[in-house]
Amino acid sequence: MPISGAHVIVSSRDAEADRAFFRDVLAFPHVDAGGGWLIFKLPPAELAVHPGDGPPSHELYLMCDDLDATLADLAAAGVTCAPVEEERWGRLSGFRLPGGSQVGIYEPHHPRATDL
Repeated sequence: MPISGAHVIVSSRDAEADRAFFRDVLAFPHVDAGGGWLIFKLPPAELAVHPGDGPPSHELYLMCDDLDATLADLAAAGVTCAPVEEERWGRLSGFRLPGGSQVGIYEPHHPRATDL
């Protein structure tokens, strides 16, 4: 199969602020596709397909190796994160981007497909 990558789109009410967040707070490397339209390099990614009864949707979750350390780094950058939830598959938190979108962040307990 000739698929060479995936492109994630985050819809935003304030795209410039969200781009600045990914650039300045999360320090994701990026290219400028023209006119300040930043395209970010993501860490290795996984794709999961979940069953659902509602309308089709997509969600963004970032993964980390140490959720407590990552949340401390985000807090030091002024980011307010949700309380940590302990799930059977990992430890979960999240935060809102400046444009309003919710982003989950978790430390997985499951095997990581990124290790394949």
